[in-house]
Amino acid sequence: MRLALLLTSVALIAGCNVHSKNPANSDGDVTIDADSNGEVNFNLPFANAKVKLPEGAMRNGNFDIDGVKLMPGSSVTGFSVFARDQGSDVTMTFNAPASPDAVRAYFLDQFKTKGVEASPTADGLSGKSKDGNRFAIHLEPAGSGSKGKIEINADR
Repeated sequence: MRLALLLTSVALIAGCNVHSKNPANSDGDVTIDADSNGEVNFNLPFANAKVKLPEGAMRNGNFDIDGVKLMPGSSVTGFSVFARDQGSDVTMTFNAPASPDAVRAYFLDQFKTKGVEASPTADGLSGKSKDGNRFAIHLEPAGSGSKGKIEINADR
């Protein structure tokens, strides 16, 4: 996952606002943050960069954990990645067209179907992917649907 994110980042950086930095002063960590407007900020060991994604790129983002995708009708509203030598943390926010209980039930059913460990929590669910990464999905009401946050921790 880390390699794919880094390669994607490098490809996007080619046509954006880049400021180089001294690698000798870098800790080797990588951070990537994006908001619902498509503004993406990269902080790489060798450069800082900002890029604007095309309209709709965030909203129509494709995301899954072991083949389990967001509930149909959902849209990605932001994400952040923090990668380091010992692993990475990924956070993604989204809006869903159903109540938090319905979204939780959808995810629990889908994870069960895919053979992924997941159990309900007070505000969503938590589990472990097939490759051992811990994840949590937090849900809360928002208008006629809900908003959620997915947190994935991949330790080495």
